[in-house]
Amino acid sequence: MEQVRAIILRAAGINTDLETQYALELAGATADRIHINRLIENKTLLDQYHIAIFPGGFSYGDDVAAGKIMANQVVHHLAEPIQKFIDDGKLVLGICNGFQVLVKAGILPGDTHFRQEEVTITNNDSGKYEDRWVYLEPQTDRCVFIEPGRRIYVPIAHGEGKIVAKSPEALERLKNEGHVAFKYVDANGREGPFPINPNGSIESIAGLTDKTGRVLGLMPHPERYIRRTQHPHWSRLGRDLRPDGIEMFRNAVKYVRENFLASCPA
Repeated sequence: MEQVRAIILRAAGINTDLETQYALELAGATADRIHINRLIENKTLLDQYHIAIFPGGFSYGDDVAAGKIMANQVVHHLAEPIQKFIDDGKLVLGICNGFQVLVKAGILPGDTHFRQEEVTITNNDSGKYEDRWVYLEPQTDRCVFIEPGRRIYVPIAHGEGKIVAKSPEALERLKNEGHVAFKYVDANGREGPFPINPNGSIESIAGLTDKTGRVLGLMPHPERYIRRTQHPHWSRLGRDLRPDGIEMFRNAVKYVRENFLASCPA
């Protein structure tokens, strides 16, 4: 394979697969949108790809709980091939509903293979759907997708985005073992109440990564800020405005090129 190849797993209710595909292609990858049932039928499909994306939306209408039905599909039909995909050094990204899937399938925080959830994602404290822009502060320097130290500005759009831990011990473990990928902050990097933390997530956590740094889940939508004109104030911020969301996809493509396609032309 001479190209960086990404698979975007969709299902009924997923609605950002096209945006995610465009972001990946803009970053230099070839991306295919594949229904999860096709992967269940032919699990060797994953062997063709370097990056697996669980995109945003409302998979199966978020019946039962957000992402839960798709997570059950992963647990009961795709646990082994996805774990092999990760063990082979490849990348997994879950965005919004996809993050909910990764958490409820046990892929995140992910210290052991698909264990019972130590965290979950539930209803926003506001009791309603939140659609706004937020600042995120990186909390790790090991995650492939993240540029360490760079605060970013991206949109959110969710009704169930509050991250909670099962116990104080689980929360301490998430922090001490480097699973916290992003926190919600203000423009100056300070944590705070709503709307800085838009959903009430414990300790302002906005995203999680696994111990390898190659699996990332986050509630905000990087695929919705890949061109400068998507910023709500782009017209007054100048030509040098750098879209923050596209960098996650570029970082993923760069990692694959350096680790899987080093002998192939970029």
